[in-house]
Amino acid sequence: MADKYTRKQFQAQYPDDAACLLAILERRYGNAEACPKCGIVGKLTRIEGRRAFACKEGCHIYPCAGTIFDHSPTPLTDWFYAMYLMTATRNGVSAKELQRQLGVTYKCAWRIGHQLRILMNARAKAQQDGPLSGHVEVDETFIGGRKSRTQIRRHGDKHSKAIVLGMVERCGNFVGKVVKSTGKMRLIPEVMENVAIGSRISSDEWNVYKRFLPSLGYKHSYVTHSAGEYVRGDVHTNTLEGFWSHLKRGIRSTHVSVSKQHLQKYVDEFAFRFNNRDQPADMFRRLLAQVSKVPHVAAE
Repeated sequence: MADKYTRKQFQAQYPDDAACLLAILERRYGNAEACPKCGIVGKLTRIEGRRAFACKEGCHIYPCAGTIFDHSPTPLTDWFYAMYLMTATRNGVSAKELQRQLGVTYKCAWRIGHQLRILMNARAKAQQDGPLSGHVEVDETFIGGRKSRTQIRRHGDKHSKAIVLGMVERCGNFVGKVVKSTGKMRLIPEVMENVAIGSRISSDEWNVYKRFLPSLGYKHSYVTHSAGEYVRGDVHTNTLEGFWSHLKRGIRSTHVSVSKQHLQKYVDEFAFRFNNRDQPADMFRRLLAQVSKVPHVAAE
């Protein structure tokens, strides 16, 4: 697989709506030589003016039905180009940029962006073979607001920063969850759900991790950030710190700010790119492969 998937390659592969519709058909039903409905062998024929195919017996096949493209009047070429833009960039694409690039309304661009983020989240879940294991880093970060990390950890503030818990397997995948607080009732269940019991966990000195992780069967080590300790042998949270830095720069530079209500979708978007960093040129294909598996979700 090449290191790059260029705009020229994209446009050559998907020059019009017919090519996009055929790609969706192939990913939903494969290169079948028979009608998916009646089983009659023979080539499907495109129905002009509709997002549909017909077999020799007259059965109509609608590849977009039940997908994120369902009931959308926006041309498939615009959907595909938005998908290309969101997988070709490191920092994401804002709704205003999609509006300018696609020539659609802001409302339409906003909806397309969020539908594709839902697709990215579903793809990330599909790629997971199970909970994270081996050596896993666990840490939280705080996005937006004005209070300091220490103030929020001690007192909390529903009107202040949003809290994101991150878990990343060394040389592996990242899982991020927006949580309501840094207490044990919020953090520990998420760790238990996403990290296999018996795994080795590195974290900072937050008391919740120190008190509960060892008793739950995890091999826990930590560094004391408050004392200026950031690395001790292979114990550190530097992988997560790098991800948090990238996430925050991406939000500030591309989106300026995001609401707590939709923050999880943006975390999922950046997690998708991180988890597919080994084959950046393959991100578009992987996202497109997920189209047939994720139903339409109404924008909130």
